Amino acid sequence: MTRAERQVPALPVADGEAQAERLPFREPVLKAARAAAQGAALGAALLGLLGLAGWILHNDALKTVLPGVDTPMYANTAVALSVLGLCLAVVARGSPSPGRLAAVRAAAALPTVVSALTLVEYVTGAGLGIDQFLFRAPAPVATATPGRMALNTATALTFAGVAALCATEPRLPAWTAQIPAMAAFTLGMLRFYGFAYHVPLLESFGSYTGMALPTALALILLGTSAFLVRPDRGPAGLLLNAGTTGALGRRLLATTVVVSPLLGWLILAGDDAGLYGTRLGTALLVCGHISVFSVVIFATLTVGRRIEVAHARAERQVRQNELLQAFMDHTPAAVFIKDLDGRFLAVNTTFEETTGLPPERVLGHFDRDVMPPDFASQARAADLDMLERGGPVQRQDHIVLPGGPRDFLTSLFSLNDRSGRPYAACGVAMDITERVAAQREVQRAGRRFRALLESAPDATLITDGDGIIGMANSRVESLFGHAPDDLVGSRVGDLAPGPQRPRHNALLRRYLESEAPQPLVLDRGLYGLHLDGRKFPVEVSVSTFRAEAERLVFLTVRDITGRRRAEAERAERYEQHRHIAYTLQHSLMGEPPRLPYLPSAHRYLASVQDPGVGGDWFDIVPLDEARTGIVVGDVMGRGLEAAAVMGQLRAASHALARTGFRPRRVMTGLDAFVSDLADQIVTCVYLVIDQEAHQVTLCSAGHPPVIALPPDEHARRLRAPVGVPLGVHGLRRDEVPYQETIQPLRPGSTLALYTDGLVEKPGADVDAQIDVLIRTLDEVLKGSPADEETLEQAADRLVVTLIPDTTAHDDDVTLLLVGLPVSPDPARLRPCPPGGAP
Repeated sequence: MTRAERQVPALPVADGEAQAERLPFREPVLKAARAAAQGAALGAALLGLLGLAGWILHNDALKTVLPGVDTPMYANTAVALSVLGLCLAVVARGSPSPGRLAAVRAAAALPTVVSALTLVEYVTGAGLGIDQFLFRAPAPVATATPGRMALNTATALTFAGVAALCATEPRLPAWTAQIPAMAAFTLGMLRFYGFAYHVPLLESFGSYTGMALPTALALILLGTSAFLVRPDRGPAGLLLNAGTTGALGRRLLATTVVVSPLLGWLILAGDDAGLYGTRLGTALLVCGHISVFSVVIFATLTVGRRIEVAHARAERQVRQNELLQAFMDHTPAAVFIKDLDGRFLAVNTTFEETTGLPPERVLGHFDRDVMPPDFASQARAADLDMLERGGPVQRQDHIVLPGGPRDFLTSLFSLNDRSGRPYAACGVAMDITERVAAQREVQRAGRRFRALLESAPDATLITDGDGIIGMANSRVESLFGHAPDDLVGSRVGDLAPGPQRPRHNALLRRYLESEAPQPLVLDRGLYGLHLDGRKFPVEVSVSTFRAEAERLVFLTVRDITGRRRAEAERAERYEQHRHIAYTLQHSLMGEPPRLPYLPSAHRYLASVQDPGVGGDWFDIVPLDEARTGIVVGDVMGRGLEAAAVMGQLRAASHALARTGFRPRRVMTGLDAFVSDLADQIVTCVYLVIDQEAHQVTLCSAGHPPVIALPPDEHARRLRAPVGVPLGVHGLRRDEVPYQETIQPLRPGSTLALYTDGLVEKPGADVDAQIDVLIRTLDEVLKGSPADEETLEQAADRLVVTLIPDTTAHDDDVTLLLVGLPVSPDPARLRPCPPGGAP
């Protein structure tokens, strides 16, 4: 179907004819034609019944119009005319049932067969016994076959029977019935022309019996009825359509049917009256035809000119319609145009693809023929509502289509003529299924987000980048005293006390100005303000997220009044415990004796994870005038338990050292002591400094190496065998004797003893840290006298270098620096009590 054809309303075709035969018709004309067909068929049947009654009643007046002059209507002819007339009357009445239609076909087939067999008799000269089957007729002079219908009658009835049979089959083209009907009509008219013009040759074929006048009239009626049974199809459709072709056809046919016989009759009447001869009569006949048809031609030219103008206008309209159709076809929305009765006049390809219907199933049909019944009634009501309002109307519909349910947003508006009166309704339907689904998903997401927001245990607020509150959950009312809706549109900074608002706003602004703000929690110096004026400390969790092109801020606010109170109480208890622990630690460690001949400096740092107590200790034990013992140990673990073990070990090591045992025997005794303690492991180093012999005797139980700094040399590790930690023997149940070593030690040297807390650091190598200790000791003490002041400075430097942040260190640290004088004074080798003078 072309674009132009799609713009014409298509009517349903019952017989499958080509769409080119679909012409515009006026319903009253079609009804009148069908009524005329039914009346003509009944008239033909009546004439046949009168002739049959004449045979039954032996009344010659019923058999013919002119008894004794005209040929009578034979019985077979009367029966055929009656049956065919009744059959066409039933068909012309319209839409017979299948059973009735089958009966009509069977009835129409009987006279058709009889007339065809009669023609066979004429051709072959045989007698089939059908001529006097019903009634025995006397043999006329002109024929030897009494009762046989005339040859032209049999031919016309055969044509009429074929026309009746084809008219009962709607799947056949209309011309298959209308052309035989015109043949039967013509044979009947020939008989009338022969009678009117006194030409006997037109009454029969050759020398055979002529056709009776009632038969001729009945044939004319039968041909007319068969021709008009389907008035909107075939030649009848060309003649009766409401277009210009129908008007011209009717005028030409009327002129031909009326003028030509009238002119012929007038010419013959003048010839019979002796007014002119045959040649002059013929000339007058030709001149009359020329004159009449010239007038008809000029009238037709006038109509034709109008048709040309209308055709040009129609072509322009068609081009405009093609442009409109092209525009509609390239529109993503479904577009349709209906007339005021609701028939579809035009649709675009999107409409066809959406409905899955071809154009011929849509154009010319109503909503109920295209759409589901429920939606069709709604669509028609919407069209009528739009036409009644006189303005555009929008509506949203949910339609179940072959491809599944879809949602459409339809805009309806009327198409008006120049006078402003609507002549059609137009609709543009946008498929918004995805949009509706997205809206539903947004609504569901909004409900889920709102439920999630309300399920938060704390007051939650969502603000824009300027701090304007856009949403809040119900927890804000219990926290701030404001209803959530009352906070929308206000600044979040207004929820803080007046003096704190500038700081709160500055913090929020600084957070938002960062390039990639990360979620953070603030709980220092932040306060909230209740509606009743009460101020309370808060913790605020801040994070951001993107909503389209806008950055939103997510604030979770929690009242931490109880936490602050608990923290204050906990801090107070911690300080009490720390003071107790600090006192206990110092009482356990004691204060090492100050030896004027052996200057020293020490540092002790407790772990921040415990209340100032740990398992590290050191001790300086004077042995005799020239020898001094030094112990440094580390109980694995922290807290009060490690401190208690440390106190016992310090006392034990001090007692063993005072006996004057060699370092390895002291270490063996400490190992036995630790083995008696449950699940304890201790690292320890014990050395004896002999100032007269300028040497040091050293024994280590798993402890870090001792660092020595001789004068005018670099600091180095004292080489010594390292035994297992104390307490391991008891766990392993074997005995490995501890070994000791004697190393020379020049006067003026410095020794550095320490625990692993000084050199152990997460992610760093212990040996590398010991190297840092050696280098730092070298830098601080090389070339300097080993007096107490210098050692104190060196101790501070070592701690700062190895432990930059002492507040975050999580292990105990002990550092002991001991200096040997360059030239010891024997008089000063006598020890003095702790804290006393020499």
